[in-house]
Amino acid sequence: MSAIVSGKRSFFEELSSTPPASKRIRCSSRFTSSFSPSSSPPSPPSFLIDQLISIFPHMDKQVLERALEECGDDLDSAIRSLNELCLGSADRNAAAADKTGVELEGNVQIQTQGITANGDVPTKEQTSPEAFSMDGSDWVELFVREMLNASNIDDARARASRALEVFDKSIHARAGAEVAQNFHQENMMLKEQLETLIQENTILKRAVAVQHERQKEYENQSQELQHLKQVISQYQEQLRTLEVWLHSPEAYMHTMLLNYQLECWIRICVRYKHA
Repeated sequence: MSAIVSGKRSFFEELSSTPPASKRIRCSSRFTSSFSPSSSPPSPPSFLIDQLISIFPHMDKQVLERALEECGDDLDSAIRSLNELCLGSADRNAAAADKTGVELEGNVQIQTQGITANGDVPTKEQTSPEAFSMDGSDWVELFVREMLNASNIDDARARASRALEVFDKSIHARAGAEVAQNFHQENMMLKEQLETLIQENTILKRAVAVQHERQKEYENQSQELQHLKQVISQYQEQLRTLEVWLHSPEAYMHTMLLNYQLECWIRICVRYKHA
């Protein structure tokens, strides 16, 4: 920061030491009457310096004192001179701001290119994505170099603004690249999960088909079993009916009648044989 302040002082002292022709004409009479080569100029009153400091807080006190001395302690003339000085400096800084932005982007690309291992200068296609790949230490060095190269406080502000703009762009570019990479990874994971689900679905379909065949076989066997149960019931019913009939009186009489007829036939046969 001391380097920036010293640069600012030298810049304004150079501008103040060679004022425009209009300033020399306006302040020449007071300057020649108040100052002589043989005597040193008296210091301006402190209250005038305080007023100038309140109006131009960004300017150095020595610059304000020198401007007030050149205008013969005339506060209005000093204010007009300092305003013209500020306007001229602002125009020069505005013109230099665009040049600073181009130089800053070039410095970013050059510094990024200098990070390569083999020292080869990359092509344009390689430089564009690598322009925003600087780490924290590289950005610190870039900011320090820009501040050291600033000629005054306004130039330092313009350089800092440009550097912050490029830094913001690099953050957005890096964030966009990370989002795209994360999206690609999530997409690949979803594709893998989808393929796994398709394989599991195929296996499940096969299992369902096998289970369906087994279910059909089970239903056929169940139907056959029900038919056999019905046949067995019918046979059991017939057996019970036969048992009841065998134990009934009609069955007993029928059996006795058959036995009697059999005995009669035996007796007839015996008699016929003896005769």
